[in-house]
Amino acid sequence: MSARFFVASFKSAIVALFLFMGFSGVSQADVTFDKGRIAFELSGGKTIGFEVEWALTAEQRARGLMERSSLAADAGMLFDFGETRMVTMWMANTPLSLDMVFIDDEGRVVRVAERTVPYSESIVSSGEPVHYVLEIRGGRAAEVGLVPGARLRLPLDLPQPVNQ
Repeated sequence: MSARFFVASFKSAIVALFLFMGFSGVSQADVTFDKGRIAFELSGGKTIGFEVEWALTAEQRARGLMERSSLAADAGMLFDFGETRMVTMWMANTPLSLDMVFIDDEGRVVRVAERTVPYSESIVSSGEPVHYVLEIRGGRAAEVGLVPGARLRLPLDLPQPVNQ
């Protein structure tokens, strides 16, 4: 795939996202999330858990943690993309620094982007195909030892989205 095709595809995706967000007829304040608990197995057999909001639909994933001014130490948002693919994230309209934990389809943490910059529109890439991204409070991954190689316990008991 040529770089020109990738850039054109990426620009088209960004434009589509802005159009979707601007003309969907649903304000971002109306986006709601189901909650659940997830756990990771760390090296040495230790387990760490998080209470997460599920971002399952395109609308939920577009909203994410935007405009949140606080996040508990054991809280986060789990983005499920419904397939394994390259994923890019950003911090637009997000006042908190976050750790982004990129997770493949087998539950293996493949990358942790630590302490992302609040309000940044810089792209944060998964680096390889992933199925999930967990966003938690900035610096929390290092505090608990959540590093590449850790495993998300699968299968997840995800709520079923009403609209895809």
